[in-house]
Amino acid sequence: MSMVEVKGLVRRFGSFTAVKDISFSFDAGQIYGFIGPNGAGKSTTMRILATLDIPSQGDCTIAGLSTVDDADRVRSLIGYMPDSYGAYPNMTVEEYLDFFARAYRLRGPARTRAVADVVEFCQLGQLRDKLITTLSKGMKQRLCLGRCLIHDPKLLILDEPSAGLDPRARIEFRELLRLLAEQGKAIFISSHILAELEELCHGVAIIEQGRLVASGPIGEIKARAMANRDAVTSGVLPSTLELRLAEPFARLAEVLAEQPELSEVQVEGLAASARFRGGNAAQAALVRRLVQAGVPLYHVAGRSENLEDLFMHLTEGKVQ
Repeated sequence: MSMVEVKGLVRRFGSFTAVKDISFSFDAGQIYGFIGPNGAGKSTTMRILATLDIPSQGDCTIAGLSTVDDADRVRSLIGYMPDSYGAYPNMTVEEYLDFFARAYRLRGPARTRAVADVVEFCQLGQLRDKLITTLSKGMKQRLCLGRCLIHDPKLLILDEPSAGLDPRARIEFRELLRLLAEQGKAIFISSHILAELEELCHGVAIIEQGRLVASGPIGEIKARAMANRDAVTSGVLPSTLELRLAEPFARLAEVLAEQPELSEVQVEGLAASARFRGGNAAQAALVRRLVQAGVPLYHVAGRSENLEDLFMHLTEGKVQ
């Protein structure tokens, strides 16, 4: 049994179905990404997983406990960080963490130790006496993460935690998540920054219009999407080809536009790039045709598909 299991989850609001029979799972020590356009059903799913909503059908389990039938026990196992949260502006950092430690019924030395451990882990020591209103966005996010950690949960549910952070704060926050995964915590995180998720996550679930499009390790999803890579069809996951010329060629844009495997052609001086569909044989044939057409190529390179490419290939951009 996996640490986290979402099984046949459905959520209806009247005649509208926000989440449509989705299932996936992941284990302790894993960071699992949740990807989809706005309105796809991500926040609804996360709220159900956090025991803040009840599914119309299906269930979620954490360490074998149902978020519906065992909600009180599950709440002691999770730390939930929504995309917006109350910060109690008249509190200091230490008062804020102590308040939540009390809410989780930590008492005496255990509460003092929990607050101290979170302050140290989130590197808030120099800010513990500062009012929350004086903190930067990055420090507020660290504080909210600390609040989620105060009771030592097994699962962290993070809804867009990097939104609005500057690059340094985003990198530092990402490192904290890696450390937590190394300590054995399961982390479920949604984000629109797909490059960040690709670097951080062990696996992802992709959702569109309430339906699960794909789930699992990113490499396995890519492999499934590229199973027919050597066939030039509309269903093949595209990559990017980068071309370099030894000398100017006036008809370059025209010649590239005539190639059936290429789309989104961009030409700038002696360089060009284009989306390419096909495998190694198709790429070799393409290069042969370009040379025969007189294009003075000296460099052709393909960029590997990333999570953004995968997302664009698997989804259609539809909203509910």
